[in-house]
Amino acid sequence: QVPLVESGGGLVQAGGSLRLSCAASGRTFSSYGMGWFRQAPGKEGEFVAAIRWSVGSTYYADSVKGRFTISGDGPRNAVYLQMNLPTPVDTAVYYCAADLQAASILEFHANYSLWGQGTKVTVVS
Repeated sequence: QVPLVESGGGLVQAGGSLRLSCAASGRTFSSYGMGWFRQAPGKEGEFVAAIRWSVGSTYYADSVKGRFTISGDGPRNAVYLQMNLPTPVDTAVYYCAADLQAASILEFHANYSLWGQGTKVTVVS
């Protein structure tokens, strides 16, 4: 059973908005933070945004800073990604992930223990 389930992906017009959601599914766990990563067709995966529950700190890739906003509910292991002003460059499969080990650097995918199956976002101009 996939521990995290993403939703909210789909087709969006450039300059519009889209909200991705991610929630725990079935398995009970406690996370120290959660993040979003994405992988565009033919490209390597990359960090998008993360949130650390203890202090509420948020982290963003430069490419989405000022356009995307991460938020969430730590006790429920739920995380959201508000995507504003997307461009075709943001087209990718978006994955959420949970940090179960209090990683110091949330931008590294290797620091996450649980992953979802991804939700596809296509931005059209």
